[in-house]
Amino acid sequence: MVIKQDISQSIIKNINMLKESYECSDSLEIKYFTLESENELLCANIYFKDMVDKNSVNNLALEITDIKREVSKCTMKVKAETIKEIIIGFRQIKEGDNLEDLYSELLMGNCVFLIEGNNKFYSVFTSRLKSRSVEEPGSQSVVRGPREGFTEDMGNNVLLISKRVNNNSLRMINLTVGKISKTKVALMYIDGIAKKDIVNEIRSRIKRIQIDAIQDTNYIEELIKDDPYSVFPTFLSSEKSDTVSSALFDGKIVILVDGSPFTIIAPATLFDFLKVSEDYYHHFIVASMMRLIRFITFYFVLLVPSLYVAITTFHQEILPTPLLINIAAQREGVPFPALLEALLMEFTFEILREAGIRMPRAIGPAISIVGALVIGQAAVEAGIISAAVVIVVSFTAISSFSIPNYEMSSALRTIRFIFMILAGVLGIYGLFMGLIILWLHLCKIKSVTVPYLTSIAPLTNQGLRDGIIRFPFWKMKYKSLVINKSKSIKTKPKR
Repeated sequence: MVIKQDISQSIIKNINMLKESYECSDSLEIKYFTLESENELLCANIYFKDMVDKNSVNNLALEITDIKREVSKCTMKVKAETIKEIIIGFRQIKEGDNLEDLYSELLMGNCVFLIEGNNKFYSVFTSRLKSRSVEEPGSQSVVRGPREGFTEDMGNNVLLISKRVNNNSLRMINLTVGKISKTKVALMYIDGIAKKDIVNEIRSRIKRIQIDAIQDTNYIEELIKDDPYSVFPTFLSSEKSDTVSSALFDGKIVILVDGSPFTIIAPATLFDFLKVSEDYYHHFIVASMMRLIRFITFYFVLLVPSLYVAITTFHQEILPTPLLINIAAQREGVPFPALLEALLMEFTFEILREAGIRMPRAIGPAISIVGALVIGQAAVEAGIISAAVVIVVSFTAISSFSIPNYEMSSALRTIRFIFMILAGVLGIYGLFMGLIILWLHLCKIKSVTVPYLTSIAPLTNQGLRDGIIRFPFWKMKYKSLVINKSKSIKTKPKR
C-alpha cells in the first residue's frame, strides 16, 4: 500500500517522487512551459500519453499558448494563484494536494498541472474514454413506452432521471465506496415523498461497507441486504429511466453506481418484480390480464415439474384413465424414476440456457434451440426419458421467460429443484409443506425494513388497486403509507 505523500513546492521533486513511487517513467509525458511577465514562473503539464485524448491535449496546448501571450502583456507579477484562476477560466479543474490523488487523476486519463512554488496540483479532464450513447436496453425491451436506457456513465444517468422527474424536490446524496477503487455511488429520492428514515438507513448501510472495490450495483445490493442468505432479490434493478422515475414518484430510493448501467430501487416488494413499466402504457384491462398471467406463471415455474413427479410417483388416481394409460405407455421403457428423469431434463435445460447466454450472440440462440431440439428428440427415441417430461420441462422453461425480472426468475428456478425433491420423496404432501415454508420465508424477509409482502401483508389500499391487477388511474388515489412519508394523493382526475 502506497503511503500518501504531500505535494512539494518543487516541480522536479514531485515528478521524481511520482516516477519512483509508481514506476511510471516510460508512459509519463512531461511538458514544461514558462509564463513570463515581470517574473518567470515554471509550470509543467503531465499525463499518460496512451490514456489521453489527443485532440483534447492539442486544444489544451493551444489554450496554454494563448495564456502565455496574454500573461506576457501584463505588467504584474505572476503567482500560482493567478495561474489557477486562468486555468479555471477555460476548463473545469480538480484540485489536490497529495501524490496518491495526483496519480489517480493520471490513471483516469487527465492532464495534471504543477506550478513551481505551489504545493497543489490542478487536473483537467482530457480522458480518451467515451461513454456509450443512450439506447434501448436489451434486458428490458418494450412494445410501447420510452426506450431510453442508462449507460455506464453515472452523470448521464443522473441527467436522464432529472429530466423525467423535473422537480426541485429531487435530492441526490453522493458517497464513495471501495478502499482501492473509490467508486462513486449516488442516492436519489424525492424530498417530501420518500421516508427519511428509509433514506438514512440505506445511507448508513452503504457507509458501513468495507470492501476493496465496487464493480456493479450487485455488490451494493449483496452487502446491504436485510437477509443475505435469502435467494429472493430484495432490491429491484432497472436500466430504464422511466421505471426509475416512476419508483421515485412512489417514494422509493434509487442507488446509482458509476460504471454500471443498472440502478437499484429500494425498498422493493415481491409484487414489484412481477410488474413492468409497460403495464401503465396500455389499457388497464389489458395490463391487468398480462399481469395476472405473470402471477400465474410464477406458480407454474415452481410447481409444474413437481406436480408431474408427485402425481406420476404417488397419486396416479388423480389423472384421468386415458391420460394415465398414455403416460404409463411412454414410461414403459424408461429406466429412471420420474424424479431422476425430471431432474436430468431440468439440469440439461439449465446447461443449454447458460450456454446460450455465454456464447457469442451470433451463435448462442441457435446452439440453445438446436441443442434442446436435438437432445430432447434423441433422448425420447433412445428411451432415456419420456415425451411427457419434455413437454413439462419445456412448458416450465417458457413460463420462466414471462417473469420480467431475471433475478426473480433465477430464484424461482433454483427453488424449483427443492420442490421437485420434496415431491419425489413425500408427494403432494411434501409439495404443500414446501409452499407453506416458502410463504413463511417470504413473510419473514424485508427490503430495507419494509416487509417483502407489502400490499397484502400488511394490506394497503394502494396494494389492492395496483397489485395483482391494475386499477384505472382515476381509482389509484393514494400511495402506500408503508413506503411513503405521508398519505399523499397520487392521482385525482375528474370522472
